[in-house]
Order: sequence, then C-alpha cells, then structure tokens
Amino acid sequence: MTLNRRHFLGATAAGAATLSAPMVMGGSHAKPRVVVVGGGAGGATAARYINKDSGGDIDVTLIEPTRRYYTCFFSNLYLGGFQEMEDLGHGYGNLASQGVNVVHDWATGIDRDAKTVALAGGGSVPYDKLILSPGIDFVDGSVPGWDLSAQNAMPHAYKAGSQTELLKAQIMAMPEGGTFAMVAPPNPYRCPPGPYERVSMVAHALKANNPTAKILVVDPKPKFSKQGLFEEGWNNHYGGMIERIGPDFGGDNFTVDPAAMTVDIDGDVNNVDVCNVIPAMKAGKICEMAGITDGNWAPVNAADMSSKMDPDIHVLGDASQQGDMPKSGFSANSQAKVCANAVRGALTGSRVFPAKFSNTCWSLIDTNDGVKVGATYEATEEKIAKVDGFISQTGEDAALRQATYEESLGWYAGITADMLG
Repeated sequence: MTLNRRHFLGATAAGAATLSAPMVMGGSHAKPRVVVVGGGAGGATAARYINKDSGGDIDVTLIEPTRRYYTCFFSNLYLGGFQEMEDLGHGYGNLASQGVNVVHDWATGIDRDAKTVALAGGGSVPYDKLILSPGIDFVDGSVPGWDLSAQNAMPHAYKAGSQTELLKAQIMAMPEGGTFAMVAPPNPYRCPPGPYERVSMVAHALKANNPTAKILVVDPKPKFSKQGLFEEGWNNHYGGMIERIGPDFGGDNFTVDPAAMTVDIDGDVNNVDVCNVIPAMKAGKICEMAGITDGNWAPVNAADMSSKMDPDIHVLGDASQQGDMPKSGFSANSQAKVCANAVRGALTGSRVFPAKFSNTCWSLIDTNDGVKVGATYEATEEKIAKVDGFISQTGEDAALRQATYEESLGWYAGITADMLG
C-alpha cells in the first residue's frame, strides 16, 4: 500500500487543555500517572496515544526541554536544498490542547524506588509508568581527535537543529574545488541509511554550487544500508565526486584534527575544508541515569517495550536495544503505539493487542530519485523479530523513483501529525 497522510494517521481526536506546570510529588491522586521523557517520534507519539485512547482516565506528562522539535529525519533534505529549516520544526501546542501536560524542562534524574523524575528547574514528577524516549548520545572517544568541544569545527549534525544549520553553512562556504569529508559511524546507530543520504544531498548541493568539489567518506563498516542503490545513484548523478574508503583501505584506522582540519586515514593525511564527524552512539543519558542500560543501549522486552531491568519503565526508539528493528523515526513511532496500548492496558484494564511493528526508511539520492527499505516485525520472547521486508531495486525507472520520493513526503506529513496532533 502506498503510504500517505490519510493512511498513516487514521482517525484522530482532540480535547482542550493548555501548556501547564509540572505536577509536584505529594498528595493522593485519583488517576494513574504516566510520565514520558523525550518529545520525539517515540515519546510524543506515546504521550498522545495514551492520552487520546484513555479518554482522560490517565494523567500524561511529557517532559521535553525544547519548545520546538526539529526532526532528524528529513534534515538531510535541508542540506540538499529540498527543505527549509522551518519545515522541520514542530511545536507542542496541539499536544497540550489535547490534554497532555507538556513540561519544558530537563529530566535530571530518576528515583526508581520513589517513582519520581527530577527536573532541572526544581521539584519532581511522580509516575506509575515511565516512558523514556531520549534518542541518542555519543560515545566519548569513539572518534580519535574529536569530542563535543570540537562540534563547531567538525559538526556531527546528527541531532537536528543548529548543528544542521552550521553544517549547511560550512558546505556552502567551501572554496571552489574543496573537499568535504564525512566520518561515518559504526553499527548500531540512528538511521542506517542516513549518512549515505547525507552524502547524496551534499553532492547535490555541491554539484549545483561547487561542481569541482570532492567528497571523501571514511567508513569503519565493510557495508552499509542500501549500498547498491546509493552507489548506483552516485555513479549516475555525481560521477567522480564521491570516494568512500572502507575498512579494507584504512577506514577503520583514522584520526581527525579539528584545529588543522585534517583527516589521517591509515597514515595518509588529508586536508579538508569541511568535516562531518558522526561518532558512535548510545542511548540518551537519562537511560544511564536510570540504571537501565547495558553500557550503551537499554534492553527491552519486545511485547511492550518495557525495560528488562524495571517493568515500570519503558524505552522507545533509538535508545532501546530491542532486536531487529533499525533505529529510525518510523520505528520509534511504531514502537510507541505498541507501548501506549500496553501501558494503557496495565493501568486501566483495557484490551491489549498483540505487538506488531513496521518500519520504512526513505532516502533521496537526487531530484525525484527516491529509494526505500522496510519490513514488518513481531514480538518474540527474545526480541522484536523481522517477519518480512522489501527494498527498492537498482535499475528502477524514473517514474517509480519519483513516486517513492513523493510517498516519503506524504509519510513525513503523516508522522509529524501523528506524533504531535
């Protein structure tokens, strides 16, 4: 089935409320309380569906420090000139108007015994069920020569917003014939095709504005998502511009020097004009604070996304270690609906349906040249397990590739409405 906004959303409902202050621990409560930390594709979806489907029988609080959420998915299209930054930004007013208590603050700690979430602004928020969807943080020391203090010189742009704008500004300011370098991340990481769509979008921008520029990709992985499709597209659209160096040729033995703007690949020092460093990733820090990670990721039970270390905490999206699903916005949204159904059932006795999941990841290679990969999944005792899948094929005609790109636009409109009302 072709995905579009109508199919993706289904029926929606809205109530009335306002942005409100956090609940403070103390006193009795008539309703069960759910607290969600993180207002992205997983957290916002879970908050919205628990609130909507419980008909007001559950108090839902969403804790999110930013007042505007910028999607990491589709941010590469901003780099390529296909989207504006304001197209990627979304507010929380609709969620609040539907009855979710939206608290713009940082969650700074979790007391699992008292079942409270501490806030940077003071006070704490009590919960009966806690849902964590904090996205990613970076593994310290995973890129020799780089840490977060160097993110302005060598942006990661893997958390959308100001970093994305900075990277685009650097790309557009490259000297004629200059070199853009990317350090690709090791598995597992957010959005497996994302770095390679980014290469495509940077190449698209450079082809239009700086056609003699070069792109150098340093990659510690022997293979990557949609590799045949990307390499076909790079040859078709950007012949000779892109060079990828995998581990067989030193892609797993490199250092960067942000001050000198160099990348040393297996002893070969390359001067570069822009360097996009995408480090190794781990679950957002609040999961570590809660003591529910294996060191990097938060293991969960597939049936309801509950933590394997605490049944009253659920972990969604990029932060979770759940099995076969990729870390993507679509995955987080799908997991959130399963989690919301399970949490609502546990707190109100409502019906809980068997867990089923799906994912699709679209990528744009050049104008109207869209490709996709996806799968359906089910919950087993061990993990979320892949049932079947699909992927675009090399050699597809232009009409199909354009339809695939247009499908992705419909999905984006659908998922952002599904998350945030």
